[in-house]
Amino acid sequence: MDDGEPVLPAYGGACVTNVVRALLEPTDPVPAWLPEPAAEAEQVVLLVLDGLGWEQLQQRRDVAPTLASLAGGPITTVVPSTTSTALTSIATGLTPGEHGVVGYRMAVDGDILNVLRWSVDGRDARETIPPEKIQSQLPFLGHRPAVVTKADFKSSGFTEAHLESVRFSGYRVPSTMIVEVRRLLAENEPFVYAYYDGVDKVAHEYGLGDHYDEELRFVDRLVADLLGVLPAGAALVITSDHGQVDVGESVVRLDPEVLANTALQSGEGRFRWLHARPGRAAELLAAAQERHGEEAWVLPVEQLIQEGWLGPRVLEPARSRLGDVAIVARKPVAFFDPDDTGPYVLIGRHGSVTRAEMLVPLLAGQG
Repeated sequence: MDDGEPVLPAYGGACVTNVVRALLEPTDPVPAWLPEPAAEAEQVVLLVLDGLGWEQLQQRRDVAPTLASLAGGPITTVVPSTTSTALTSIATGLTPGEHGVVGYRMAVDGDILNVLRWSVDGRDARETIPPEKIQSQLPFLGHRPAVVTKADFKSSGFTEAHLESVRFSGYRVPSTMIVEVRRLLAENEPFVYAYYDGVDKVAHEYGLGDHYDEELRFVDRLVADLLGVLPAGAALVITSDHGQVDVGESVVRLDPEVLANTALQSGEGRFRWLHARPGRAAELLAAAQERHGEEAWVLPVEQLIQEGWLGPRVLEPARSRLGDVAIVARKPVAFFDPDDTGPYVLIGRHGSVTRAEMLVPLLAGQG
């Protein structure tokens, strides 16, 4: 894995933050990074394939011939390169510094909110932390498009935070996604947003081996089926929220000196925010850089903001949710936090600013 310079988002151009605006409110001239079939389409289906990085796709073009045949290329995702942050940026067209969903596990008024589960300490947090308090901007520039995603997501706190006011069509299994998309296009919907999370789930649990390849074969057939239901003049546009890194069992426990200066942690394994004990931010930074500087980019929050990792503007709500020191994996490792647990050990990970995580596809084709 390339562990050289961090790949930062192209917030002003070829970035997931700008895809929805380019499709819903096209400009003349068309951005050079927008694939030609998308620019010419009368109807558009935007399919977000969670967890499909550009580098992983390029390494497997033989198992995904349909995806490999589409027009387009790589664009950048946002920082951190994680689902909650990137999906919010895709939907709203805003940077993380603007919309305020700055990670998977996020500090909110002294609590750590798991954004995808919308929970604190395993308990539903929708009453104590209302989703509209965290993210109040209307998605899709206020256009209220049709959204096709898992039926289970309809009532989730994260859906309320990043898809409020859309017209929701749920599917139970991927085959019925195709039925819903076909129905909406037949009803002359100009723009349909669809979401599929299988690639991400498989990568997390099994890494980037045979299981991942088989899932990508399935997704390629899904894309072919969606292309097959497009009417004349319609285009399928495909992007993703982040790529993946196979970390295996390479989980790093933070050095005791680092932990001694840390009050709590947020973020995730490849992008940890360390929140300093009162008055110990400088000591925390020095210890983290000394102990973990070879395997991670270790930055004070002020530097990360100044360098534009979260966008050119970081508004106060977003700023209040950041830690004092960011420890961002540059090697294929994850940093351990005993409070960040799930139903299984994660093998595929994301969140950092390596090419494998930051570059995602933007592809388009017609039926």
